[in-house]
Parts: sequence; C-alpha cells; structure tokens
Amino acid sequence: MNDSMKFEGIWKKFRRGEKFNSLRDAIPAFFKNALNTKAEEILADQEFWAVKDVSFSIKKGEVVGIMGLNGAGKSTILKLLSRIMFPTRGRITIHGRLSALIEVTAGFHPDLTGRENVYLNGAILGMKRKEIDAKFDQIVDFSGIAEFIDTPVKRYSSGMYSRLGFSVAAHVDPEILLVDEVLSVGDISFQARCAEKMRDLLKSGVTIILVSHNLALIQSLCQRAILVDHGQVLRDGTTIEVLPHYENIVLKMREDMIHRRIEDTSGRGIKAKVHNPVMITGVGLFDQLGQSKNRFQLGDELHLAIHYRAIERIESPIFSVEIIRADGVVCCLARTDVNNPLLPYIQGEGRIKLDFGVLNLGAGIYQVKVVIYDQVTMHPYVTRAEEIVRFDAGGNTIVYQPIFYPPSRWEIRHLNPPSREKVKTVYENDFQ
Repeated sequence: MNDSMKFEGIWKKFRRGEKFNSLRDAIPAFFKNALNTKAEEILADQEFWAVKDVSFSIKKGEVVGIMGLNGAGKSTILKLLSRIMFPTRGRITIHGRLSALIEVTAGFHPDLTGRENVYLNGAILGMKRKEIDAKFDQIVDFSGIAEFIDTPVKRYSSGMYSRLGFSVAAHVDPEILLVDEVLSVGDISFQARCAEKMRDLLKSGVTIILVSHNLALIQSLCQRAILVDHGQVLRDGTTIEVLPHYENIVLKMREDMIHRRIEDTSGRGIKAKVHNPVMITGVGLFDQLGQSKNRFQLGDELHLAIHYRAIERIESPIFSVEIIRADGVVCCLARTDVNNPLLPYIQGEGRIKLDFGVLNLGAGIYQVKVVIYDQVTMHPYVTRAEEIVRFDAGGNTIVYQPIFYPPSRWEIRHLNPPSREKVKTVYENDFQ
C-alpha cells in the first residue's frame, strides 16, 4: 500500500466563541454520518466552515508542507489527521504508526517532572515502557534540558516544552510524523537540530507533514506543498510550483493592509495653515525606459514624477519621498535638502523628478509617501501616500525577507586544488 494517509471530502465546522471539545464534536458527527443526513451542510448562527471539501492523499515517505495564512485551516487539517478532532463530514484513512507534535503542551501534565512526562507522553504516542527506557537518554540529550529533567514542567518555559515535546515525538520511530508551527518556539540552534532530525527521519522513509511559516524550512525539507486558503486547497504540487502562489496571497494581504492604512490615515495630515498653499496633484512611477508602472523587477530603476500646484510662492520647500514596507518599515528615504542645495521656491504648477536608480528592494508590496515640508521641516504642507508599488525579485526570494539585495562580488580561492595551480573563482551579482 503506497498511501500513508488519505483525506476524502473532509468538512469541519466550528462555532465562534466555543471551546473545542473532541468528544462532543465526535459523537454528533458519528450519528450524522451514520444516518447520512445533510444537516451538517447547514450552518447555524455563529458557525463557520474551517475546512471545506478538502481531499488529498500522501504517499509513504513523502515530506509535505502545508502552507497558508493564519486562519487558513492548516492546523485544523493536522488536528484532524492526528485524530485530536473528528470531521463533520468525510473520511480520513491512515496507515502506519503516527506521532504528532501539534501543540507545545499536548500530552504533558504540569505537575509531573520532565522525566515523568517523557514516559507519559511516550505512552500516549504508543510507545511501550521498555522502548522508552531504551531511548530515554537519547530523548533527554536531544532536548538539551538534562539539568531540568526532574523539575516539574509547569516551571518550564515554552521553549523547554517545545524541545522536550519534539524530542519525544521524534524518537517514537513513527511511520508518520505531524509537526505544527510549534517548532518556532525553540531557539535557532534547536530548530536546526529539529530540521536535521527530520532529514534523518526522511532518509529512513518516514512520512512527514509539516506546517510552518518558515518557508526556508519547507523549501529545504519538502518535495511537495499544499496551499490552503479559507479552508480549501488552492494548490497541490511541488514546492517550487506552489511557493509563487503563496507569495501572491501574502503580497495581496500586504497590499490590502496598506490600503486600509491609507484609508485610516486619510485627512489626518498636519497643516501649518487653514488653507493649503500647495497640493500634490499626482505622482507617477516609471522604469528606466520611461514606462509607467507599479510593478518592478529586481534590477529595474525606479523614477518618480511629482506634480504639484502652489497657489502662492513658497520659499525653500523640502520634498521628501519614503518607500515604506507593508509592516511600516521605512526602507529608503530621499529628501531635497540632503546633500543638495535647497529649492529656492515653488509657485504655480510644476513637476519634480526623482531618480532612485536601482533599489534592489526585497520582494514585496510598498507604499510611496510623498511629503512637502516647510523650510525647517516643522510642518508638512501636504502629504500623499496613495501610490503602491510591488517589487518582484523572482524565483523563491520570498523565502527570505531582506530589505534590499546589494550588488555583490564573491571570490573563492581553492587553496588545495587537485593540481599545483591555485584556482580563483569569482561570482558577481549586480542584478543588472
């Protein structure tokens, strides 16, 4: 049998504000399925579908990443797979010994020591006492908390919980391992050990289902990815194929965030006078060829044209342009009073052109904020933050979140080459 598990037409609903109780959910679901009614398709007040008609199968030995934004249904799918909860409708088939690390405190009793919880959690995961005895030292050594193993776990930090919980789950010798975002609790060195352990499990033929926002980890470990959004599977394919679709969802969310920020802050600008002596009538974004656009590639130049109308003479105004990431980080700033003589004055209609050149900004959605200040920058005459620009770095660059990619030159010297002649290799990344 090639399939480790199969999801067939799975639906799962919850009630807002209701605490989850697996037994309470399981009994009604069982009778509804047994009676073959359609009652589960009707949502009562405050109910919603967390998972909607999801189907997929995972073959033995596959490493699959489940991706999606918060609330997309990823963790619900894992809990259904681990039988922590049961579907409202549909069928789940699992073949093999399953070990799940879904929540940091799952299977731990706070009043018991770490040692006692290793045995408790191991038993819950299906290990016999002799098996736990044989692996106890490995489990504790991997967790890195040997000096606290006889301390009640209620005194553990969340990171210590995570270490011990993952260590037990990974040493069950599972045929199927389910891992949720819980790994993000540990420190970087422990996350690296977890990734290495999962690679070892992969070599042994274990099926791994991983939910994580760490896209570098998913890309490193998973050959396949399932993209979930609003409880449904949007994409199911190789990790390389699915990542760009996840990137589009993330960037769309960030764009919506910026639009909401623009709407919330519109009309709140500080004005030095009752009437505005100057207005920004338009902002244009252009590439190096003069093409108007709001979507740029890594290596493109960014040029701005700022159109204004001053109804009176304004002495020594200062123009400022900020490029702001969706999370509010100001990634770059240009002002007319930095390393440049001040503009003597503006009056009537005019245009100021700004050449940023090649910014090499990381992939993402950015807000362009233009401000015209008085000569001492105490008060802005006018602020405009309506333009949104997207930078695409191509490939899988969303895995990492740099502010920008600088032109770089790598030089490698082979000090002990096979021949007597020393070899020098140079790689240049100028993004041009």
